Amino acid sequence: MSARDPLVAEAPGVMRTRGWADYALVDSGGGRKLERYGPYTVVRPEPQCLWSPALPESAWAEADAVFDPTNEDEDAGRWRFRGKPADAWPLAWGEAKFLARFTAFRHLAFFPEQAANWAWLDARIRSRGGQPRVLNLFGYTGVASLVMAAAGAHVTHVDASKKAVAMARENAELSGLADRPIRWITEDARKYVAREARRGSQYDGIILDPPKYGRGPTGEVWRLFEDLPELAGLCAGLLSENASFLILNAYAERISGAALAGLLSEKLKGRGGGIEWGELALVQDGGAREIGMSFYARWAS
Repeated sequence: MSARDPLVAEAPGVMRTRGWADYALVDSGGGRKLERYGPYTVVRPEPQCLWSPALPESAWAEADAVFDPTNEDEDAGRWRFRGKPADAWPLAWGEAKFLARFTAFRHLAFFPEQAANWAWLDARIRSRGGQPRVLNLFGYTGVASLVMAAAGAHVTHVDASKKAVAMARENAELSGLADRPIRWITEDARKYVAREARRGSQYDGIILDPPKYGRGPTGEVWRLFEDLPELAGLCAGLLSENASFLILNAYAERISGAALAGLLSEKLKGRGGGIEWGELALVQDGGAREIGMSFYARWAS
């Protein structure tokens, strides 16, 4: 290893997201989790919860919404409602405000476990000062983009879904951040990054949060294991000389933080800095249980 190669942490870490005013993991067990999103409680499938729930079944039965999977893919299914919860309602994390929604894929239009990353990004950008240029790939409904914009960054937000970008812009309006320097791009992430590389564009920080599988706006196919190495290399090439970070996050079951760290280590040769890696976890109220939600590797200068 040369003196300028990134130093990879010897042991994994756990980035823990604990509940905040508008979200909590209330209970878990029996392959499910009971969560609170603002005024509503929600039950969603979570196969990792191999233990028994701490609360009685009566507490779970009072949930406002339950997602019932239709097959072995827990993302496919439908919602059952008790009463008539709103179609969309506002939540907040710091200065970022966003709408929660009951989507067709069991998610509520954002990923609460990512709050640990939001906190890290907020602190990183504020401590750097100035107006760093950051790129958020697969940015979805934009909470990370809004957190970074509120901290002072110039943000480029990219997602292949026109609907997701529209929701991100709506969240920016809700947050009072629509006048901040945020570029909203609806495009396939690989095409955008390749074009930026040809232009010689540079960024001071990049978030790369790809799905396991996806499609671009004109039918492009994304497969994590086949396509991530090339995209990670292109992203490394977009980092400015004084770049601050590159975060790589993945939800695929067959991947690991160690694998992501190995990929970043290869693509960031000669950049110095360090690479932390491990697991992103939700902490249940009371702290007795944690649910691992995704894997990450994070380079910082």
